[in-house]
Amino acid sequence: MLKTIDWSKNRDYSTGSENEPVEFYIDALSNSKSFDLLLGYFSSTAINILSLGFASFIYSGGKMRIAINNILSEKDKEAIQKGQYNETSAINFSIKDIQSLRKTLDEYSLHFFECLAWLISTEKIEIKIIQPKGKGISHFKTGIFSDGENKVAFNASCNFTAFGLVENLERLECSLSWDNDLSNSKIDSQVAYFNTIFNEEADFVNYLDISDVMVAVKSEFGDKDIDQLLMKEKELIQKKKDLASNLCLEKSLRNAYSKIEHLEALALLPKFPYKEGPRPYQKAAYDSWVENNKKGLFAMATGTGKTLTALNCLLNEYKHETSYKAIILVPTLELVEQWKKECEQFNYSNIITVSSKDKWKDKLSFYNTLSRLNNPSFIVVATYASFVKDKFQNFFRDLPKETIFIADEVHNIGAPNISKLLPKIHLEKRIGLSATPNRIYDDTGNISIDSFFNDKEPYTYNFSMQKAIEEEYLCKYYYYPHVVSLTEYEFEKYREISKKLAKFIDPVTKSFKKCKELEILLLKRKRIIHKAENKLPKFKAIINQEFSKRGNLKYTLIYTPEGVLENNDNILQDNYVENEEDIYLIDQYTKAITDIDYSIMARKFTSKTKNRKSVIKQFSESDLHVLTSMKCLDEGVDVPRAELAIFCASTGNPRQFIQRRGRVLRKSKGKQFAYIHDLVVIPKLDMDKNDETFNTERSFILNEMKRVENFFSLAINKAEVYEKLSEICMHYNISLYDINNIEN
Repeated sequence: MLKTIDWSKNRDYSTGSENEPVEFYIDALSNSKSFDLLLGYFSSTAINILSLGFASFIYSGGKMRIAINNILSEKDKEAIQKGQYNETSAINFSIKDIQSLRKTLDEYSLHFFECLAWLISTEKIEIKIIQPKGKGISHFKTGIFSDGENKVAFNASCNFTAFGLVENLERLECSLSWDNDLSNSKIDSQVAYFNTIFNEEADFVNYLDISDVMVAVKSEFGDKDIDQLLMKEKELIQKKKDLASNLCLEKSLRNAYSKIEHLEALALLPKFPYKEGPRPYQKAAYDSWVENNKKGLFAMATGTGKTLTALNCLLNEYKHETSYKAIILVPTLELVEQWKKECEQFNYSNIITVSSKDKWKDKLSFYNTLSRLNNPSFIVVATYASFVKDKFQNFFRDLPKETIFIADEVHNIGAPNISKLLPKIHLEKRIGLSATPNRIYDDTGNISIDSFFNDKEPYTYNFSMQKAIEEEYLCKYYYYPHVVSLTEYEFEKYREISKKLAKFIDPVTKSFKKCKELEILLLKRKRIIHKAENKLPKFKAIINQEFSKRGNLKYTLIYTPEGVLENNDNILQDNYVENEEDIYLIDQYTKAITDIDYSIMARKFTSKTKNRKSVIKQFSESDLHVLTSMKCLDEGVDVPRAELAIFCASTGNPRQFIQRRGRVLRKSKGKQFAYIHDLVVIPKLDMDKNDETFNTERSFILNEMKRVENFFSLAINKAEVYEKLSEICMHYNISLYDINNIEN
C-alpha cells in the first residue's frame, strides 16, 4: 500500500539525485488501485520507464483515467513519418499513428501499450483528449495515485517524454495524504481540478473524439492476457534491476519484483473463479449449510450454478483449514469432466477422476497414504456406477473424515444399491445437489436421502426457478402447449390397457395397488403415449412455423419421444445408451428439420456422438443450429446458449421436464426470452363421461396437466395457455389453477 513505501524524505524526485522520478512512478503504480493522469503528451520513447509496475497495477484491479492533449509527441510523429505516411494531424489522431507506432517501440514501450490495451478491453480505463482553446499547448504534468485509503499526488516540471524523464535535469514533487493538512489541501485541490477537466466541465478546453484511438490501441496491442502481462513485467524489471546503479531505484525495482512474485503465488491459491465473487444466494447456501452442522440438500433451479455453490462451500472450508478434501459423485461421464473443469477454474489441484474410463487406483492410493502424513489437498470426482464397486469402496473407507461428500443429482443416492451403503459412510460433511431432490414414486429412497443429509423439504437451501426468474438469474419465457390426440388404432390399444388397469385401483384409496403386473401395464400404456403417431406431424407444423417466423432455427433444442421406456432411477451406468428404436425416432425428427430448408444445420446428440464438446461449442456459436436428443442433454451437458426448445417426449417425471426447461432458461448475451413448445398428449378429446375407463383417463390427463401447470405458471403468457386448455379441462373436471390440490 502507498503508506508503506519509503518515499523521498523531502518529497522531491529529480534526475541524477538519490531519488529519481522513475523510482517514484514504479513505487506508486505498484501499490495503487487507481491512477488519474493529466498531461500534455507523452512519447513512445519514454513510456518504457512508466511500464514497470503497470502490470502489477492492473493485476491488482487498478483503474485509470487519463486526460491528454496529444497522443504522440512531435518526435514520435517524425519517426512514424519516415518513409511511411505524410504528416498526420495531432488533432485528428489518425489510426495510422497507432498502427505505425508499433514499429518504433522497444520491449518496454510495447509492454506499456499492451497493458493499456488490456485496460481498454476490460473497460478499466477512461481517456479524454483535450485541446486548449487558443494557440497554447497544454503542458499539464500532474497525477493522483490512490490505494483506496490514501492518496499520493504529484506535480512534475517534465512531460512524459524521453527528454523530460531522462535526458534533462527534471524534477517532480509529491504530496502524501497522511503527511499534514497542507498536503491534504494540495491533493484535494488537484483532485477537484482533474475532475473539472475529466467531467467535461472545463470551459478552457475543447474535447476531441477518442473512440478511433481506443479501438486502434486495442486492435494493435490487445493480444495478451493479464497473466502474460505480469510475466513480461517480471522479466523487464529483472533486466532493469541487473543494470541499476542507483541504490534507491534498485530498491524500488526489487520491491516491484517481489510484488509480482507475491501476486504469482496468490494466483496459484484456490479462489472463486469470477471477479464478482459468489452470488448472494451462493453465500447464503454456505451459511445455511454451516447452520445445519455442515449437512444438507441444496434444491436449486437448473442454470443457477449448483456446481459453483458446492465448490464455494469447499473454498470456505479451505480458508479455515488451509487444505481441501472432497469426493464428488455424479451420474455421467460428461459430469465427471464438467466438475473437473469447474474445480480447475477454482485453482483446485490434485483432481482424481474415477469412472469406467479412468485409471485411478494408484493415484487415490497415493493420496490416501499421503494424507496420513502430510494433510494434502485433493478432490475425487467419481461416477455413481464406480462408487458402488468394491474396488472403490476399499479406498473410500480410508478417506480422511474431514473430506466433504458432495452428491450431484442427489436423487441417485436413493437407488437401492447406493442407499444400502449410506449408513456406513464415515464422512460427516455432506452436500446434496439437485433441482429436484425427490425420487418419483420412491418414498423409501427419499427417506434414505433425507436421513443421510439430515434434511427435508424445504431443505437446507432452496433457490426455486420462480425466484431465479424474478431475480433475473434465469430469463423469462413463453410456453406453448400443443394438444396431440391418439389415432383410432392407438386409442383402442390404449383403452384396452386402461380397462385392465381399472382392476388394480384400490376402492378405498382410489390409487393403484402396487404389483409387477401393474408396472408392466403402465409401461405399455406409457409407450403408446410417448410414440403417439400424431406427434411427428404436429412437430413438423411447429418447426415450420418457427422457421417462417425467425428465418432460421438457431439455438434450438429438440427432445424427441423415447422408444423403450425404463425406470432408470435404479439403474447405475456411466452413460445413457440409446437402442435401435431410440435412434430411429431421433433420426425421424432430425430429418423433419433438415427437410424444411437446406440452410438449417441440425445434428443428433446421442451417447455415440463424438467430439461432444466441439458439437456444443458449434451449437452455442450458431455454427450448428439445432440439436436433437432423447436423454443425453438431461444430466451433465452444459449448454451455454439455447433459446427455443420443443419437448416431444411426454415425460411424467418432474425431474426431467424441470431440468429440460432449465437448459433453455440460461441467460446469455443478446438473449431476451426463451420459447418452449410442449406436445401434450390427450388420448381422446371428447371421451364419453359414462365410459367405463373415463376416471382412469381423467387420472392420466390430470397428471399431464400438472406438468403443464408447472410450465405455464411461470410463463409470461400463462393467461393465453389457460384459455387454450380450458375446454379440455372443463370436460375432465380439472381446474388448472387449483390442480395441485386435486386428487387423482
